[in-house]
Amino acid sequence: MNYHIRKAVPSDMQQVLNLITELAIFEKEPNAVEVTEADLIAKGFGDTPEFDCFVAESDQKVIGIALVYTRFSTWKGTVLHLEDLIVSESVRGHGVGSALLDQVIIYGDKKGVKRVCWEVIDWNTPAIDFYEHKGARVMRDWNVVQLDEQGIQNYISNLN
Repeated sequence: MNYHIRKAVPSDMQQVLNLITELAIFEKEPNAVEVTEADLIAKGFGDTPEFDCFVAESDQKVIGIALVYTRFSTWKGTVLHLEDLIVSESVRGHGVGSALLDQVIIYGDKKGVKRVCWEVIDWNTPAIDFYEHKGARVMRDWNVVQLDEQGIQNYISNLN
């Protein structure tokens, strides 16, 4: 399979959104995606982009993405967070995920980050195996903690 990795451009965002939706379906959350193509363009490009995105492209079709952003760790300093590494199910097993992860790690190194981090759902054994094979440490004793929009509102209403 022939493909190449490059930095995403605004015109890629509809295909990026399609892959995000494909991931949501895979993770059994088909209706969870609220972000729009316009959101991705507005937040990922311009004077102060909130994320960087790399795409794997084959025959002018985006077949994989890696979306990252920097954050600050009080223990380590600047870290790169890999929000999503998505490869279209139809092309898995052809090295696309490895190539995207390679690009993310190289990018993080060039930025001088102290760590690259991400989450993986606990039942996605192929992804866990892939990351561990690459040398990543899957920290099974940590839990992801979140407040969604309603949770934020509930929290604030309980402050009074």
